[in-house]
Amino acid sequence: MHSDYQLVRLANGAFSIRDRAAGETFHPVIGPRAEAEALYVRPLRIRERLQSESGEFVIWDVGLGGAANIATVLRSVQDLPGRLRVVSFDRTLEGLRFALNHAHDLEYFAGWEDVCSALLEHRAISLARSALKLDWDRHLGDFPVLLGRPEAAAWPKPHGILFDAFSPARNPDMWTAPLFARLHEILDPRRPCMLATYSRSTMLRVTLLLAGFHVGIGGATGEKEETTIAANTGDLIEHPLDRRWLGRARRSRSAEPLRTPHYRQAPLSTESWDRLLTHPQFR
Repeated sequence: MHSDYQLVRLANGAFSIRDRAAGETFHPVIGPRAEAEALYVRPLRIRERLQSESGEFVIWDVGLGGAANIATVLRSVQDLPGRLRVVSFDRTLEGLRFALNHAHDLEYFAGWEDVCSALLEHRAISLARSALKLDWDRHLGDFPVLLGRPEAAAWPKPHGILFDAFSPARNPDMWTAPLFARLHEILDPRRPCMLATYSRSTMLRVTLLLAGFHVGIGGATGEKEETTIAANTGDLIEHPLDRRWLGRARRSRSAEPLRTPHYRQAPLSTESWDRLLTHPQFR
């Protein structure tokens, strides 16, 4: 049977998945496991923050795909006592199904195959591994549409967000100013939350800042010496963007946020520049 996915070997020998319909490869340089550790597990300080959380620690997994990101998170905390709740989002489960069929080559499941398989059959699962208690829910559909519905306000509020959508050129509806404004709005201001993503673009960083986030430099991932980290409180940002970056943003030819789901590049508008100057991060 024809599949929209194919297994590909990367330059470093690791295997990953290519989505042929989208024309993009998941984790294309250092591979799924290494990228998930460098981009999400370490910058979001997941082990440390889970250990210090007295209640459940909530992660939103935006872009479930082949489950490399969340499987790597689960492996990284499986020895810890605590309560972890994962809420995953994607348009389809076919990427996960394909990944499980190639679990041996992909390697990153490492003992979590049965749990990920259960998620294919059930919208929500609960289990315990040693002292770790896991609740895992999934939502299928376009994330901007799901996020815009009234019931999204009842979703468990996250401590961490793994934002792994396809690129803005391929998937612009996942990178718009209204989406990130809604995402910031739906967070609990009393619950510190960090968001990590692979993009380091000026457009994305301006979009996050204007949505109300504090924004900083995230971890390196092989091809990129830096990525992006954001949070609803400045205390969580170890390396915040500074006024020198602000000057570069003003000179950039691709800094104005996307207002609609149509990709284009444009310099900062006067309105966006004025709003950036009033952001607490740059005062």
